[in-house]
Amino acid sequence: MRQAKAGISLLAVLLPLLLNATFFIKNDLITPKAATKIEEIGDELSSKTGVNLYVMATNEHFSEGLNLVAYSKKYESNISKPYVILIFAPNALITAKSQEKGRVAIIPSSKELASLYDKGSVIDATIDVVAAKDKNSKRDKYNIGVVQGYSELADQIADAKGIEMIRTIPNETRTIIGALKYLVILGTILVLWILVIRPIVMRIKYGK
Repeated sequence: MRQAKAGISLLAVLLPLLLNATFFIKNDLITPKAATKIEEIGDELSSKTGVNLYVMATNEHFSEGLNLVAYSKKYESNISKPYVILIFAPNALITAKSQEKGRVAIIPSSKELASLYDKGSVIDATIDVVAAKDKNSKRDKYNIGVVQGYSELADQIADAKGIEMIRTIPNETRTIIGALKYLVILGTILVLWILVIRPIVMRIKYGK
């Protein structure tokens, strides 16, 4: 009886840890709170679209020019297709000459999946937070950046499939750009009305 109780207690402790490891291939950087948010978004995306969105947040000091696609392949047997992997490696060496570090990569399991998102905007959403000069610690920036990039990637994949996500984080930049696009369209319509459509209507109406 005591052994059974001990087993149940151990399961109660380990189960949340196992559940919170679903969409992480590797995690050296992300806090439990941020990891939970990523899991929520990943679960929703997977259940609604069938696409598995994984994170590899690593402290590894990758050498210059390391092929991250080839590197990720060694983990492929432990993840489910179709997949997209977001790799965040702040200690990866970009160039030996400058000693500049930090790489973000997005690796899909097929070209079809790659067409569902804009790689540049997702990377921007990830590194903009990390590059910002503010009072947040590096660890906080890493957490915010990865969550924001993951959320943006999930949103884009879902949007491409006509699915609405409810657990993702709104991208303020994307919202502003969207609003500006509507303003441009509205302005174009207004100009067309004033310069083209209205004069035609007036000619027809007054026979001029």
